[in-house]
Amino acid sequence: MLISAAPRRLALATSADHPSVQPDDAHLAATLEQLGLPPTVCVWNDPAVDWSAFDAVLIRTIWDYFRHHAAFLHWLDRLDALGVPTINDSALLRWNSDKRYLLELAQHGVAIIPTRLAGAAALPDTLLALAGQSVVVKPSVSGNAWHTLRGTAGDAAFADAVAQLPRERDYLVQPFVPEVVSDGEWSLLYFAGEFSHAVIKRPAGGDYRVQGEYGGSAEPAQPDAAILAAANRALAALAALGHGNHTYLRVDGVVSGRRFLVMELELIEPFLHLAGHPAAAERLAREVAARFDRPDAVAAARAR
Repeated sequence: MLISAAPRRLALATSADHPSVQPDDAHLAATLEQLGLPPTVCVWNDPAVDWSAFDAVLIRTIWDYFRHHAAFLHWLDRLDALGVPTINDSALLRWNSDKRYLLELAQHGVAIIPTRLAGAAALPDTLLALAGQSVVVKPSVSGNAWHTLRGTAGDAAFADAVAQLPRERDYLVQPFVPEVVSDGEWSLLYFAGEFSHAVIKRPAGGDYRVQGEYGGSAEPAQPDAAILAAANRALAALAALGHGNHTYLRVDGVVSGRRFLVMELELIEPFLHLAGHPAAAERLAREVAARFDRPDAVAAARAR
């Protein structure tokens, strides 16, 4: 993806519930300003925003996009029509917005948590085939454990809860991986395809969700060579699928049975854990700025 050299007008896309630069992105925003790219914070689905006034949109804390998925895709279409590129690229954002992409990664040799895809009407039969197993059911378009259920397939109370899920959505059905609770979930951060830093996220006592909204925590950690190799294989598969040109990426996964299993690739609005890594924030800002300095950018963006 290429962006114009001048003028340098950058929108930082966020959500209505987070209408300002969030603390974790503060140093990133400050560094962008120092580089001559002061970001203008814009709520992604605010109809008053004139997106044509910007040369690019840096996607950051649009943490409600999955609740308004059709509107999100329409917004990307609108930006494409205006010739305003997104960071990451709009085609990558569309692909990453539906977690059925995990099945594509698996076809390219990436070790993932075993995943079945089912429409709401097919969930009872899907769960029947897994009777007695501890499973997690989540929408294929989701985030922050939204409409996510954990239970035992075949249990009546769990079946009742599953029956209350929105009928218009498709769902991923996965075995529950106990190492998420016992050992934690890894997040590995990459900028311009290069590993930067990592954290281990752990759920609060008695829970399995690692998100901060549910009491989860994160601490810096250094992945071993095997974890890094597995994450790098996921990046290679992403490139093989035609999505190799990403500015930022987070690989989430868990070590189970001595293997690193990819849980998600976060390419839309991941929390980047920058507050404790100012050098990483500066590196990301430089990569964003570099995309403005490459020639023939506007022509390339408008030709899409």
